[in-house]
Amino acid sequence: MFRVVLCMILILASPAAHAACRQALVLALDVSSSVDDAEYSLQMQGLAGVLSDPEVQDALLANPKNPVMLAIFEWAGRDDQRLILGWTRLVSKADLAGISAILMQQGRKGGTRSTAIGRALTYAGDLLEQVPDCWQHTVDISADGKNNDGYRPKIGKQAAVFQHVVVNGLVIGKAFENTSEIAGNVIAELNAYFNQEILHGPDAFVETALGFQDFARAMKKKILRETSMAIAAGPGARQLTASLSPLER
Repeated sequence: MFRVVLCMILILASPAAHAACRQALVLALDVSSSVDDAEYSLQMQGLAGVLSDPEVQDALLANPKNPVMLAIFEWAGRDDQRLILGWTRLVSKADLAGISAILMQQGRKGGTRSTAIGRALTYAGDLLEQVPDCWQHTVDISADGKNNDGYRPKIGKQAAVFQHVVVNGLVIGKAFENTSEIAGNVIAELNAYFNQEILHGPDAFVETALGFQDFARAMKKKILRETSMAIAAGPGARQLTASLSPLER
């Protein structure tokens, strides 16, 4: 009897007995020099609106026993990362409303304005090392340009934590008036760059926004896709990612 009781205590005390989060999601927002003040506001207000969208709320809150953990930061040059939201467990619409309010109140800070995507990935990896065990770890990098400061994005993904991480991208194209073909070429080039340098892990993907006015639509589509993938993957997601070879990642 003592052994049975002891086993029950050990089972209840084990991490598996507690509700693990199903996804740790990091959103990394580009605030480099190519993003003006109006575009900065479109990102913050757009993301706030996405988190207030009923469809997105239903997806994020679909499994309260295994909730999503969310963190948000903005990035520019190699030393310009600013945490907007530390790890927050999403269990109610009130949680999402609070995050939307934080985003709506954000003001742009000073700092260098180059584009250090590699360093942004390292910062995201550092955040993921602080989160409790989750079925899936996901990083979203939003950007309207290529890395031009510090080490390449591929270097930023070499930390051990990225063995268990999916990195997706949101490419923000510049919408030039009466030059949709040129803008399309720029977007295609940036999509190819993301696929080569930034995407990581099984089923990683790029979503495209046709200008910052389209940011909210693209972000909503991306979050809905990511949350559905996390639910489908279930508790074996991290083991699956870890089992892949570097080329498969």
